This record gives sequence, C-alpha cells and structure tokens, in this order.
Amino acid sequence: MPPGVPLAARFKPRTLDEFVGQRHLLAPGKLLYRAIKAGRLGSAIFYGPPGTGKTALAEIAARSAGRPFVRLNAAITSVKEIREVAGRADAERQPVVLCLDEIHHLNKLQQDALLPFVEEGVVTLIGTTTENPYFEIVGALRSRSTIFRFAPLSPGDIKLILLRALADVERGLGSYQVRLLPAALEHLAGAAAGDARVALGALELAVLTTPYGPEGAIVIDLAAAEDCLQQRALQYDKAGDNHYDVASAFIKSIRGSDPDAALHYLARAIESGEDVKFLARRLVISAAEDVGLADPRALVVAQAAADAVQFVGLPEARIILAEAAVYLALAPKSNSAYLAVERALADVQKRETGPVPPHLRDANYYGARSFGHGRGYKYPHDYPGAFVAQEYLPEALRGTVYYQPNDRGAEAALKERLLRLRQLRGESLKKE
Repeated sequence: MPPGVPLAARFKPRTLDEFVGQRHLLAPGKLLYRAIKAGRLGSAIFYGPPGTGKTALAEIAARSAGRPFVRLNAAITSVKEIREVAGRADAERQPVVLCLDEIHHLNKLQQDALLPFVEEGVVTLIGTTTENPYFEIVGALRSRSTIFRFAPLSPGDIKLILLRALADVERGLGSYQVRLLPAALEHLAGAAAGDARVALGALELAVLTTPYGPEGAIVIDLAAAEDCLQQRALQYDKAGDNHYDVASAFIKSIRGSDPDAALHYLARAIESGEDVKFLARRLVISAAEDVGLADPRALVVAQAAADAVQFVGLPEARIILAEAAVYLALAPKSNSAYLAVERALADVQKRETGPVPPHLRDANYYGARSFGHGRGYKYPHDYPGAFVAQEYLPEALRGTVYYQPNDRGAEAALKERLLRLRQLRGESLKKE
C-alpha cells in the first residue's frame, strides 16, 4: 500500500477467517457465510453502522467468487460511470462485483439505471449503507437484492481487532514495541461505540505520538487512549435509522415514567444535531397519547414547550425540552383517548355504521327541515345541568362504548362523571 495509508485501511480483513463480528450473519451455516464461501453471493445490500466491515466483506465476497471488484462512492459517482463499469464487464464477458458505498446517496434515476445490469447479471451489486434501505432504496432495486443488517461490533470484537493489529508486522503495528495497558484497551474498545475504524484510528494515533519509554517500549495508558479518542463516537444520524431508534427510546422512556432515561435520549439527540422542533412535536404527541386525560395539563405544557422552542432556539431550547420531558415522564398515564379513537376508526373502516340520525343532522340550510333534519332534537342547554338523554350514535352502533376511562390522575373524576351520565342516559332512553 502507498505510504501514509491509515491503519484502518491497511488492516481490513482479507478472508472470512480474518473477519471479526457479525456472527448472526457469518457463523458457519448462516446464509451469508454459505453464499460467500461458495462464491455465489448475489446482489445484496449491507446495512448498518459505520466501521462494522460492510465494504471489507463485499471485497471478500468478490475475491471468493473470483470476480473483479469495483468500488464506487455513491455520493460522487454518476450514471455514466456506472454504465462504463457495466459496459467493460459486458465487453470482457467478466461479471464484476460493484460495491457502491453509501448507496442511499443515489437518486431514483441513478438507482433505476442500475436495474438492467443487475437483472442481466453483468453486475453483482453490493450496496453498503448506514441508512435504512426500506426508506432509501427504490422498491425495484431492493426486491432484486438480499438485505443483510450489520450490528455494531461488541467491545470484545474490537479488543480482538486491536490486539491483532498490534501483533501484525506486515499490515499492522507489529514492527513497534507497544504495551497497551488493560485500562487503555478497555477504553478504546468501549468508547469506539462499535466502530472498528474509530478504534484503529485512535490506536494508531496513540502509537505514533507516544515516545518510547525507558524500557524500550511505547506504553499506551488510559490517559493516552482518552486523549487520542477525544470523545465517545455517537451512534446517531438524524437522517437515518438511529434517528428513529433514539426518538423511539425517548418516547418509550416518557411512557415508562423514567425521567432519567428520557433526559439521556433527549441529550443524545440534541448533541447529535437533531432538529429541536422534531423533538418538541414528539413531546406533544406523547402528551396526548400517553398522558392523556390522566393529566390534561400535559398537552398544554408540551404545546407551550413546542412554541417556546421555536421562539428561543438552541442552546436554551434544551432546558425547555427537558422541563417538558420530565413533566410528561412524571405525570400519571392514560392512553384511553388514544384507544378510544382507534376503536372508533376501526368501526368506521370495517363496519356498516349507518347514516347520521335525523335529529342530529344539519337543519340550517334551505329545505333541510322538509327532510326531517333536526326534528326532535333536544337542546341540552334548555335542561337542568345542560344534560338531556337522547341518542347520539347511529342506529347500527347504539350502545357502543369507545371511551373507557381509567382511575389514574384527573381521569378518575372524569370516569365518575361519565358513569353517572351513561347511567342517566340509559335509564331515560329505556323509558322512551
């Protein structure tokens, strides 16, 4: 390799035996393992976090199949370049494995341009992406590819890679006399957040910038490891799948009444550049869906926070979001309104619900009363307590109950009133 090639690039695995991690895909007997071993891997999409071996495995698959390997970066490639690769392969009657890094950067036109080459077998496409392919890849291309989801490497996986790199003279750091102290190894493996490239980069930097000690060895201690890694690599992409995972964990923590977890995921999202308006919208939804009528003020708090966030902006917006998140997490919970509207929607979608009862129909337009609209309607404000028993549901749904309150928070009082009104309505309608 040319001088100055980073350790992470030099030390890529060359065979399945050298590959570390992804045991759920590459344990003997697994589909991906068998396909690569047999040199029969078809078009595929490798989807997962950075530094987990997606591109390296694509190259191993090409080598195993005995095919030329062409790697393009989808962010800067063009349809012309893709056609040139396919044209050469067709002219030489030698199918190629085309690895398109960050394939989600291809627009629809570029993705469509790949289809005929994939279908004809001129190109075996391996797209690598950190984005969810079900969101980013067109259906026609996705249906012609097998999707394999890569997981972040475990700290144990990264330790193994680092120790191998230290021992390898040819491609690693074996020509240096290095003592990597256990605490430093633990930190590099844990703080790399599953990304081997980050860990290898930090190790190389530590080795190249630490002088030899009196014992004739480069000693990498915890301080050196922390200095070279600088900070934990956040596993979050506000445009990708982790965006949805962190948002989901944020809301589930609020639903689970854990303010500490909610604040963790809120901080994680903010630190990674998430749009605070998106976070505010999630809080408004949670206030209605998860807190609901157990504390109706929660929706007021969440909406006020959403308005304030737009008015104030970051960095102070973090305080507003935190206040709302803690309030919602500690509020009593009720999803009764959410369940009620879901039941009502299910009836509207699946049942014959019948027409609006005549006495409830609009009687204000010309000729409406001649059709019986509004006839027999009882105006509640004309009765004591602004309540009068009459039927409001369509005939086909008479007696249907959608809203089922619970006994938590403010909803307990609503439940008591509702049961009393339902009883009065039922008794009065029986007499009619």
